[in-house]
Amino acid sequence: MAHTIAVALPKGGVGKTTTAVNLAASFAVEGQRTLLVDLDPIGSAGASLGFTASTVGAGLYEAFNFVTNFGAAIHHTELPLLDFVPCNVTSLQREDRILRLADNRTLLRNLLRPAAQPYDCVLLDCPPALRGLTTTALAAADAILLPVRPGLFSLDAVDKLFTYLDWMREVTNRPIGVEGILITMHEPRTRVSDITLRELAAKYRHHLLTTMIPRSTALGEASFYGKPAVLYEARSQGADAYRTLARELLSRRAEIPLHAGILERFGTEG
Repeated sequence: MAHTIAVALPKGGVGKTTTAVNLAASFAVEGQRTLLVDLDPIGSAGASLGFTASTVGAGLYEAFNFVTNFGAAIHHTELPLLDFVPCNVTSLQREDRILRLADNRTLLRNLLRPAAQPYDCVLLDCPPALRGLTTTALAAADAILLPVRPGLFSLDAVDKLFTYLDWMREVTNRPIGVEGILITMHEPRTRVSDITLRELAAKYRHHLLTTMIPRSTALGEASFYGKPAVLYEARSQGADAYRTLARELLSRRAEIPLHAGILERFGTEG
C-alpha cells in the first residue's frame, strides 16, 4: 500500500512545490515507485518536471469531472520510477469548477485508492490555502509534510495548520499523522533561522526533521530547465539535501524494500 504524503502549508513562498518535486524525484532515485499529484491550479509542479500544455493529456481536472479515470491522468517522467498527475487547470472557468468539486472532501481519496496500488509513495503538492484542494489532499493523505521557510509568518502558518489538522481528524481523516516539519531555504548562523528553529523546537520538537534544505541556486535553476535537481545537478547541495531527506523519511519505514539498480543508472553513489 502506498504511503501518501500531503506537502502543505497555508503560506506561499516556503518551498512546497520545490519540496514535492525534489522529494518525489529523490524517492524515485532511492528505488521507490513514486507518484506526484499536483493539486495547485497554478501547475508549477508540472513545469518543474518539464511538462507543458502541449505535453499534458488528461489531468486531475478531468479525473475530478469523471471525464477519464485517474489512471489515464498519470504521466511518465524522465525518472523510471516517478510518475506525475498534472492539475491541468488552463482557465479561470476550470479553476472555479475544480475548486467547487473539491468541496467533496473524499473525492481524491476515492479516486486515488485504486490508482495508488502500484506505488510505494504518493506525494500531493498542495496550494497555499487550507480550504478546497488542500482539504481534499489532507482527507486522502496518511501524513502531512510541512515545509517551513525561516520567518515569523511561516511560524504562524504552522500553528494554523496544526489547528486545522485537529479539525480534519475530527471530521474526515482521523488517522492522519505528521510526516515532519522541514526547514527550507536554510541559512546557518542567521538570526532569523536561529529564532525559527528555537520557536519550532519549543512547540513541535518531536516533529522537526533532522534534514534541512539549504538555500540553493541549483534548485531554482533546475525548475527553469524543467528538471528535478537530481537530474539537473545531482551533486549540488540542494539535490543532496533532498536525497538525504528521502533517506531520513524512508528510514522510518525500513520495512519498505528498495528496488535495486536505480542509483547506478544515474551514476550516483549509494
